Amino acid sequence: MLLYQPKDGYCYNSDTHFLYNFIIENLKNFKNISGELLDIGSGSGILGLLVARDNSRLNLNQCELQEKFQFLTTTNSRCNKIEATLYKGSFLTTQFDKEFDICVSNPPFYHSEVIKSENENIKIARYNDSMPLEEFIAKTSKILKQNGKFFFCYDVKQINEIILCLNKYKFNLEALQFVHPKKDKDATLILVYARKNSKSLTKILPALFVFENQEFTLDVQEIYKKCATHSIKVEIL
Repeated sequence: MLLYQPKDGYCYNSDTHFLYNFIIENLKNFKNISGELLDIGSGSGILGLLVARDNSRLNLNQCELQEKFQFLTTTNSRCNKIEATLYKGSFLTTQFDKEFDICVSNPPFYHSEVIKSENENIKIARYNDSMPLEEFIAKTSKILKQNGKFFFCYDVKQINEIILCLNKYKFNLEALQFVHPKKDKDATLILVYARKNSKSLTKILPALFVFENQEFTLDVQEIYKKCATHSIKVEIL
């Protein structure tokens, strides 16, 4: 999959690849995945495009606030021959004309008190000022169908707030996976699968370790191989 990214803005990283793999592994429990898929804060489009690529019966929808990324997500959809409907503007204020079966997102999750980048594009894409956690979860609950699936990644240090907000807005926590830089390091990222109005017991999947002896672990190498993405950085005026 060929993906254009901005030279001077936020670029997707390994978090998105790990989340994609987490989504695909969890969707294996269902036959004939179909319906409406929404990528919230689509950026350059990578997450939704990868999920749609592997599930051809899903109709891809994307929501993106920044004009640069609206251009990129449209370009990348066209280049990879995947049809998509783009909603332009803030996810929190967008009036959607449909409900969705699956919502996926690599949202801005760094806490607003963290020292921020001076680059406005990066600031919006990384820090949750523009999309606070509770508002993000509340809006997703409104636009998901009953038993709809919700996949996202977040800063693991905010796990308590994540669980409280999911419960508050009628989501059941279906599966979690923790991502660690190395085996002897604390987890830094959490991958979350929640389902609207489900009553299933929560699964904790085996932890994902990124590095071993300064090299990617075999698990991470397999994820990158499955993604099969190639990036080209471009300047957008």
